[in-house]
Order: sequence, then structure tokens, then C-alpha cells
Amino acid sequence: MNALEKRLDSAAEQLSQTFMANYPQKSARHLEPLDAEEAAELLQSQPLHVIAGLWKYLPAGTSDAIFSALPQPLAARLIAYLDSHLAISLLSRLETERRQALMEDLKADHTTLVSEYQSLLEYPDDTAARMMTTKVQAFSGDINAADALAILRRNQIKALDTLYVLDGNQQPSGELSIQELILAPPNSLMMDLAKPLRTTLSALDDKDMVIERFEGFRCRNIPVLDPQGQLIGSIGYFDVYQSTKEDLATDLQTMVGVSKEEKALSSSWFAFSKRQPWLQINLLTAFAAAAVVGAFEGLIAQVTALAILLPVAAGQSGNAGAQALAVTMRGLTLREITTKHWRKVLFKEMAAGAMNGIVIAITCAVGVYIWSQSFGLALVIALAMVSSLVIACSAGALVPIVLKKAGLDPAQSSSIVLTTITDIAGFMSFLGIALLLADMLPKG
Repeated sequence: MNALEKRLDSAAEQLSQTFMANYPQKSARHLEPLDAEEAAELLQSQPLHVIAGLWKYLPAGTSDAIFSALPQPLAARLIAYLDSHLAISLLSRLETERRQALMEDLKADHTTLVSEYQSLLEYPDDTAARMMTTKVQAFSGDINAADALAILRRNQIKALDTLYVLDGNQQPSGELSIQELILAPPNSLMMDLAKPLRTTLSALDDKDMVIERFEGFRCRNIPVLDPQGQLIGSIGYFDVYQSTKEDLATDLQTMVGVSKEEKALSSSWFAFSKRQPWLQINLLTAFAAAAVVGAFEGLIAQVTALAILLPVAAGQSGNAGAQALAVTMRGLTLREITTKHWRKVLFKEMAAGAMNGIVIAITCAVGVYIWSQSFGLALVIALAMVSSLVIACSAGALVPIVLKKAGLDPAQSSSIVLTTITDIAGFMSFLGIALLLADMLPKG
């Protein structure tokens, strides 16, 4: 290479560096359609502050591919140089192995920084960041459809069905499906193809908020943003469906005192150790119900028919309460209701209990009268059915709501609590009414 060529190469390099330093956003737009290896090669010849200056204008997906093509030493230095929110956003989307390797390289000179980044990358359980996929692809608004398709082919992000379009501040402003992109004219701009975002989620939004957003907006995917509004991931409807299905299955177990960790093929010892405490609690509550019956021992001795009908009263109230509990638990899990709806749910269940109680009372009274030929006994069981079903349905609605309001897991053995209430309510209603109408009952 002669002296003239060297001077020309040096001048071109200076011009490139000056352009990237003074026009980082335009430089990022030029890099976006390039192959990741080509873009990485161009950046390797630039000072670190120039690379960092334009990096914030590279969309998610494109920046990830270019970063993966950078040599490890340069990638580590770039992570240390970037603003913390850009670094965390980038690190959160990397493969676990690459992220760990970078952290190891940084430990020698940036121990405090590595510790800070590791803590920032640990999101709390049951948050949007824990539910999201980090495999996302975003585009600048002024990229055309043909270039966007070329970028998708190069990056090869699997299971991707929603694409995001960024505004001038690199924040998501619109979205479109891959099908819409494929069918679009090649020269059409992404900003013209995209539809406005219906909603977004913050990385620290809890699972309840995530499910409420999907229920309210009926979206296929919702983007997840960091505190600076940068795209870090996306949550799909199927992910929420799977999570809700797991919650419902777990609730079925915890409602009856079974550990969330227990599986169908768990060991017998594990099942024993997890179930035994709740069985002991259930035994105590059973003694409480038995104490109610014991308080009416004298009456039962005089009217032995009451002992025969006791299981009927307790069984009906227990079933009615379980129905109300199941419906309320489903509403809380699927976020159809919140604790502020307690009055509406309570009155609804009270009315349902009263109507069911009246119908059951008529059926039961007729059967008892045919069996005993006692109008008084039929009246007692009829009144007991109405009162116990109203109490049981009310308890089935209130138990999970009260637990939720108290900050506890509404599914945590609520069935055991409800069984205690319904047994006591059923026995107390039946025997209390029988005591009041004792003169009408057949002795013996």
C-alpha cells in the first residue's frame, strides 16, 4: 500500500469516527440493516466512547446480535462503559452462558460494578420480568419492510410473532405481527405499518397486574419495559395462560392442606410430612364442631331422630360452602374480582344460599315428614337448611377474600377453615332451632 492509499484510509477512518461521534442516531440507522458481523467490524475500529454514544440508538434484537459478534474483551469494556440501565437491558437479553462469561471478565477490574449488576438482574418472584421472554425484536420507525425482513432472517429469533417499533427516544411506540410485515409493500416504513401499543408492563409489575392487563386489553403480547422505558422483553398470552393454569392447580391443592411442592409421584414420606400438620389442625376444628353437638347432648338424648339427621344438615351446608368457595377462588385467581368487590360477592352468595336453601328445605322437609310423621321435625330441618346454607355460602365467599385482604394466600387451606365454619353453622342451626321448637318434636 503506497503513501497516498494510507492517507486516504486514515482520512476515511477519521471521517467515519467524526460522523459516528457527531451523528450517533444516524450512524445507528446505517448500522441497523447491516449484517451483525459487518457492523461489529466497523465498530471495533472506533473509540469506546463513540460506540457507547450510538449504542443507545440500536434497537433490541439488532443490538443483541451486534454485541454477540463483538470480541469478548471489547464487549466487556463496553458493558462497563455503558449507562447502567443500557447495560442491564442488554445483559438481561443475553444467553446465560455469555452473560456469565462477561461477568467473569469484568470481575478483575470492576468487582463493585459486577456485584451491582448481578443484584439488578435478579428480579423478584412473580413479577413481569420473571414471566417475560427476552427474545424480542424491535426496529426504528424509518426502517423499511424489506430491510426489517432481512434483519429478521439474519437474527433468526424463534417463536417470535410480535415486532415492536421504536420512537426517537428508543422507546416502544407501536407493534405489528410478522404476518403484517410479510404482506406489507417492501418500501413501506415500519412507523407507517405499526399500530399504537395498547398497553405496556413495567419489569417489576406483579403477576396480578400482568393478568389484569391481558384480561383488560386482550393482547397477544405485551412489551415489558425497564424504569427508563427501554424494551427488555415481552410476555405472551400463552405464558400468562400457563401461569394461571398452574395457579389454579396449586390452589386446588392448598385449599385442602396439600403443599404446593407435592406432585402425584412425590414420595410417601414427603406427602406425610406436608399433609400431617394440616390434618392435625383439621382434627382440632373437628373437635370444635363436636363440642357444639355436645352442648345439645340432653336434647339429642330426648329426641334421637336429631342424631340421625345431623349429617344431613352438616353435609348440605358443607357442599354449599364449597361451591361458593370454588367460585370465589376462581374469581380471585383469574382477577375477575378483587377484595373491593366483597359486598357484591357476599350478597350474591347470600341470595344464592337462600334460594337453594328454600328449595332444599322443601325437598328435605317432605322426606323427613314421610319418614317420621312429625311436622315439628320437618319444620326444624327446613328452617335449618335455609339458615345453614345462607351462612355456608357467605363463609365460602368471605374466607378467601378476608385472607387476601390480610395479605395471606387466599388458597392456603381455606377449605379446612370453611369446613369448620360450615360444620359449626350446620350443627348450631339445626340443634338451635330444634331446641327452640322442642315441644313440637317427637320424644324417643
